[in-house]
Amino acid sequence: MTAPSPNPPYPAFEPFDQLATMVALASPDGRCLQANSALENLVGVSRRALKRGSIFSWLTDPTQLRETLWLVARNQVATSRFDAYMRRMPVGSAELPVHVIVSQTEWPDRVLVEMIEIEQQIRLDREERTHGLAQANKELVRNLAHEIKNPLGGIRGAAQLLSMEVTSRELTEYTRIIIQEADRLQALVDRLLAPHRRPHVVADVNIHEVCERVRSLVLAEFPRGLEVARDYDTSIPEFRGDREQLIQAVLNIAHNATHALAERIAAGDAVLVLRSRVARQATFGRQRFRLALELHIEDNGPGVPEDIRDRIFHPLVSGREGGSGLGLTLAQTFVQQHQGTIECESVPGRTVFKILIPLP
Repeated sequence: MTAPSPNPPYPAFEPFDQLATMVALASPDGRCLQANSALENLVGVSRRALKRGSIFSWLTDPTQLRETLWLVARNQVATSRFDAYMRRMPVGSAELPVHVIVSQTEWPDRVLVEMIEIEQQIRLDREERTHGLAQANKELVRNLAHEIKNPLGGIRGAAQLLSMEVTSRELTEYTRIIIQEADRLQALVDRLLAPHRRPHVVADVNIHEVCERVRSLVLAEFPRGLEVARDYDTSIPEFRGDREQLIQAVLNIAHNATHALAERIAAGDAVLVLRSRVARQATFGRQRFRLALELHIEDNGPGVPEDIRDRIFHPLVSGREGGSGLGLTLAQTFVQQHQGTIECESVPGRTVFKILIPLP
């Protein structure tokens, strides 16, 4: 009988580099034997340096990890889970809350350690809920708009005929109001239906041309009191998309920001920042993309009101008096048509809308 090899062949670790979660292969005493790219990126330490150290140094309190490795390595449990805080480089960076999963492998001297960002999981769940709700809202709005459109045309037509028959100035004024309000509702219905019936024009899009167009439009409307700063990564490649839809999406977000900045514009210290970056191995919409555009529209306004923060992309939800509540809904629709999504982070003094779109 052939004696077992002292160095059994282990599977290639490269496939783990395709995962969005952090994965390491460790010995029972905590030595790091392999680490994937997600772990390398999030910890901020090179893979070579990780493999020279101990996985216990990654957590602020490694006690539970030590105990779990001991139990798994001795076959007392096949897998175990717990929450912990991970250290990040450079020193002083915010700790990362993670969910740790320790599992057996077919080799007794190897343990698989997986770490999932708790915030990432929460964000993915929120994205999934938002996407599902957006689809439901889209269907509801489209059906409602069609139901309104036909009787609205009848009301306007009847008011026009009535205006031709009445001679009283007072009654004529009433029919004029009916026609005007019918036209206003018709314009609202057209805006609700616009994203669904407009063709998706696909061409090469340079995101900075989109930003510059939006910047010029905003500055034309607010020539004083508002600084529109640029912070571009000019290496971002062009991608296939609808330039006009993206201009409208970014412009809608920028317009919302300028309304929130009204007091600061009057005081002369309002700032709107257009920032572009490349996100690598980005996960959104339950998919992982090797490269993605990350466009930030940031302002120093008072922030999104807390009572509508979770509903700002819903149709007809507005944080200002007289707002239609359609700007962000249309922006989200246009971005979703590019396989992307929009996220929002808001605290008083800093609100950031982040557009994510896959890059080739």
